Order: sequence, then C-alpha cells, then structure tokens
Amino acid sequence: MIDAKGYAAPAVSAPLVPFDFQRRDVGNHDVRIEILFCGVCHSDLHQVRDEWGGSVFPMVPGHEIVGRVVEVGSHVKSFKAGDLAGVGCMVNSCQHCPECNEGLEQYCDEGFVGTYGAQDRDGTVTYGGYSNQVVVTEKFVLHVSEKLDLARVAPLLCAGITTWSPLRQWKAKAGDRVAVMGLGGLGHMAVKFAAALGCEVTVFSTSPDKEADAKALGAHKFVVSKDKDSMKSVSNYFDLIINTVSATMDLTPYISTLRLDGTMVLLGVPPEAPQLHAFNLIAKRRRIAGSLIGGIQETQEMLDFCAEHNIMSDVEIIPMNYINEAYERMLKSDVKYRFVLDLATI
Repeated sequence: MIDAKGYAAPAVSAPLVPFDFQRRDVGNHDVRIEILFCGVCHSDLHQVRDEWGGSVFPMVPGHEIVGRVVEVGSHVKSFKAGDLAGVGCMVNSCQHCPECNEGLEQYCDEGFVGTYGAQDRDGTVTYGGYSNQVVVTEKFVLHVSEKLDLARVAPLLCAGITTWSPLRQWKAKAGDRVAVMGLGGLGHMAVKFAAALGCEVTVFSTSPDKEADAKALGAHKFVVSKDKDSMKSVSNYFDLIINTVSATMDLTPYISTLRLDGTMVLLGVPPEAPQLHAFNLIAKRRRIAGSLIGGIQETQEMLDFCAEHNIMSDVEIIPMNYINEAYERMLKSDVKYRFVLDLATI
C-alpha cells in the first residue's frame, strides 16, 4: 500500500481535517499521479453534508484532479512518468455493458465508480483529490495539454465536461441560439464553450449586475429573468437552453423562450421538483432533458478542444487549510467561478 495524506470530513457536516490514509499499490494497468491541483465542486459540499444520502465517512472529496504521472503499471501504454494527467468524476465502471462499450461510462448499467465516497470494483471505498496522490486505472486517466494553466484546467474535469456533453449531444453549432441559466461554476463554462462553437449565446440571470461578467465570458446577449419585457423579447427564440440552476424554480417562463423543437437540458439538482405548465411544452413540441457528465472519450475531446481554443475555467486558487472557509463562501456564491486547491500546501 502507498501512504497518502489529504483532508477528510470525518462525519456528516463535520469540518474537513488532515487525514492520513493509504492508496492501493500500482497494478499492471494503473497510473499513479502526484496531484497538483483539485477543483472544489458544489457536489463536494452536498456529499460532505450527506444532502443526497448514502455518503460514506471518513470522506476525502474532490473529483477535478490534475497532476503529473509519477509511476505506471507494466501494461500501461498511454502514459509515462512525467506526463500531465487528469482524473474526473469516475475512476471505474463495469466496462462491459452496452453503455460502457459505447464510451458512455457515466451511464454504466451497473453504475460508475465515483472518484470519492463510492465502492470500487474490488470492494474498497474511493478517496478523492483533496490529497497528495491518487492511483487510477489507465482507462479513466485523461491527457492534459502542457499549453494550459494547470490550476485552471482542474474544473474542466467536472464543470467543463458537464456543460460540454449536452452541447455536443444536442449538436450545438455555429449560428444556433443557446441560452445559459446561471453564471456559476457550470454556467461560465457553458458560455465559453457555446461561444467557441460559434453559437449566439444569451445568459439568463436574476441579477442585472452580472451582465458585464456574462459578456466578458463571451455572451452576446443578457436577459434579466425577473423583467417581463426582457423575457418577452426572447419568446420562441432559443434552440437550446443549458440550465445549471440548482434552486427550486418555475421553469414555465424559460420554456416559453424555446423555439419549435427546442430543448432545455437540466444539469442542476434542485432540492424540490421544479414547476412547469405542460401546455408550454405541448404548444411548440418543446423538450426537457437531463444530462450527467461525459464519458472518457468525450472528456478527452473536451480537453483537446480547450487546448486548441485556449479555454479554461476562471478560478481562485486556495491553500488546503482554507477548504472549510471556501465551503461557506460557496454557499453564498462568493467565488468567480471555481475554487481550486493547491495541493502543494497540504
């Protein structure tokens, strides 16, 4: 076993504290990565507080991992020591069901193995990226370009792929009208990607104060959702809406902005079911869909696209011992747009 150190939540809603633990030895198909940076996702906070149920403690969160390869197994072909590498929300899956065979490991029939707080295929519990190193099977390790700022790459492994996947699935292309609801960790990446794909991008927000930020990220239009006239100006307008909001809300006014056969894709998980009047769907054959993260192949595609177009997350880099304060600030949406842990500070 390999000695590791990190920060863990020892129990539900308990502050994170230093935690010593062990990683498995590097197997024939494994890659060991020295973690340099790890993004802080809002789902980390949900898990630490067991808001989705089923959390396992002690918990080492973190599934936006970037670092440098320090050791590879004897059968590893795609990585060597010294390579930059990333690990996202998954570290394993059954690898034989129809979904896995199609490169859609996130929809594995047996359930993918989460990077932390999950039971791996060997029965052990996974520990995440709030730590100094990780051992992952080669199939779930991603190549990261040397061209990019590594700290700003980290959130791409969750916030990035979560917004990239629906844009690709619904074939967003140049000239399409795409709206983004919410301008947080997910939303700011959706804006950047849609703009880079050549779409006309609009940001919905309840706050007019965010217009300058939205346009700086690449948005062409800004709609204050509380303003009836502003909402009316985009009635029957959008091909696709990327909804990143996790608050309980009435979807009806937003659905009305979709064109015939337009789609709203839900990425956020509100605590209560959203409200919706069915007629607004029926009237224009509109659709509501959901989307998870992306598969490994799609995630690599996203990282390659980012390297080509110089796309990265906007981040605030923090030391490991600041994580509990960062959680409190996340609850207040007091970050633009993602905290990233510098693991050299552990």
